[in-house]
Amino acid sequence: MKRIAMILTSACILLMGCKHSAPNQVRVNQVGFAPDQEKTATIDVCCAKAEPCEVTILDAEGKAVWSGKASETMLNPVSGKPRQIVDFSELTQAGEYTLKACSKEPIADARFVIAEHPYRELTRKALRAFYYQRASMDIVEPYAEGYERKAGHPDDKVLVHASAATAERPEGTVISSPGGWYDAGDYNKYIVNSGYTMGVWLMAYEMNPEYFGALNLNIPESAQPVPDMLAEAMYNIRWMLTMQDLDGGVYHKLTEANFEGFIRPDECQKTRYVVMKTTAAALDFAATMALAARVYAPFDQDFCAQAKEAAIRAYTWAQEHPEVYYDQPKMNEEYKPEITTGAYDDFDVHDEFYWAAIELAILTGEKAYKAAATEHAKVIAEANGQYTPSVWGNVAELGYLDWLMHSEDEAKNKINMEALFEYLQPFLDEAESISVHRSPYGNRESDFFWGCNSEGCCWRGVECLYAYRLTGDDKYRKAAEQCLNYILGQNATGYCYVTGFGTKPTSHPHHRLSFSHPKGTHPGFLAGGPNPMRQDAETDGVQYPKDVPADESYLDYQPSYASNEVTINWNVTLFALTAGLDAL
Repeated sequence: MKRIAMILTSACILLMGCKHSAPNQVRVNQVGFAPDQEKTATIDVCCAKAEPCEVTILDAEGKAVWSGKASETMLNPVSGKPRQIVDFSELTQAGEYTLKACSKEPIADARFVIAEHPYRELTRKALRAFYYQRASMDIVEPYAEGYERKAGHPDDKVLVHASAATAERPEGTVISSPGGWYDAGDYNKYIVNSGYTMGVWLMAYEMNPEYFGALNLNIPESAQPVPDMLAEAMYNIRWMLTMQDLDGGVYHKLTEANFEGFIRPDECQKTRYVVMKTTAAALDFAATMALAARVYAPFDQDFCAQAKEAAIRAYTWAQEHPEVYYDQPKMNEEYKPEITTGAYDDFDVHDEFYWAAIELAILTGEKAYKAAATEHAKVIAEANGQYTPSVWGNVAELGYLDWLMHSEDEAKNKINMEALFEYLQPFLDEAESISVHRSPYGNRESDFFWGCNSEGCCWRGVECLYAYRLTGDDKYRKAAEQCLNYILGQNATGYCYVTGFGTKPTSHPHHRLSFSHPKGTHPGFLAGGPNPMRQDAETDGVQYPKDVPADESYLDYQPSYASNEVTINWNVTLFALTAGLDAL
């Protein structure tokens, strides 16, 4: 210990007159680095005039294996706080390490790992989180891995809400719609969000089929010939099929009228409804089923025929009903009982038409679908520019990316690639700024909003992986790695935003299943992240510290739904990123 103390003492630079900033002063990826990837950490320092910190890295036995200096001090452009960056990429030996940075007592330190596949277990747990989200079935051992629970919401006696009534299925008709995943922190199931989730899910599989084919999730279907990842997806896809009405339309959601409390799913007793058929739901369903019909072709031809037929019927219904939007307040004026659960409303469906038409064009080869996609793409470009990132309510990018992966139209592909690269360039600039020490985390204030950890960070990393796959340019891979570094701890809060991972993980998400389980939070869920809008402020006991900057506007606190909820559409971007990097 004396030898270690001497190393650190000689490394320290005393800064007279400076008071060191708050504890937890080194921000680093808390899960791990691959040997060949860029490795950086961000260090809090006392003030803008602080000298570059001397940094020492010790191995598991306490031996100093690397030493160097951090960068000049820079100011975080979001908060104005002084930070330094240390780059230790030249350390490549697998092992467990402690990074110690000394400018003035107390010494700041952080642990990290270098391993050949640092994200394998994280990917597995992020996927297993969906098994834990299953509705209508008991979660039992050996598959529960310590998180057993009783089934909730059999959904075998669901009522047709007045908004969804037809002559064939009048109000109050009982239908069966079991299975699927609970959408988020609540116990409802939503087609538009499931559709987006399945799109990212199945496209991630197509990017890395060998990787996912070898991944054992330990789920009830693990003994089947179908890869575990696709078997888990099928549990949700088969639920989605039950949401198609007899005329081809698709119900927007399956829900109780008002959110259940924070109780176990088997304690829930509220009546469940299928609510309103919408154009967006039909098109997201059509895209999902067309994509599934292609992906599952090597495994289940009967299902693929069913999925193809369902996709075409839903698309045809949407063509006949092109402007049926989900407007919950307006619906509640006309139909009872009032529905107050998640709306997932969307009043522009050109992107859904585009995505569905693209997937049907790839599946069937019919020119009519490609022509329809072209027309909707023109409208989208005129309204939003050539390229828009995807979220559940704006799915055009899924069509762009899937077309790039499957089309032989070189002229069109060139246009789409150039649009993707142009869109990504500002983020590449930010990623580069971490390497050359201009911006501590590569963030801007506009990067923080509801769900930013997924929609603004993990998904951006996935976009970079597509660009890397298309070009082989390592700058895209490095940018994707930095996105994941941010999620796993190299951020202004110092949290690893994935439950159950890292030295400071998110542990109290807005999630009924976690809140009601004796063991608490299941590992592998991605928290929404810093959200300066704070829609939950001063409600349900949620009180944020005053004058917190945007990149720190996060509470690891169960009532904070604005910053700490979990959702299936966020988790799918997490494992798409971790698996994409781990497969490399």
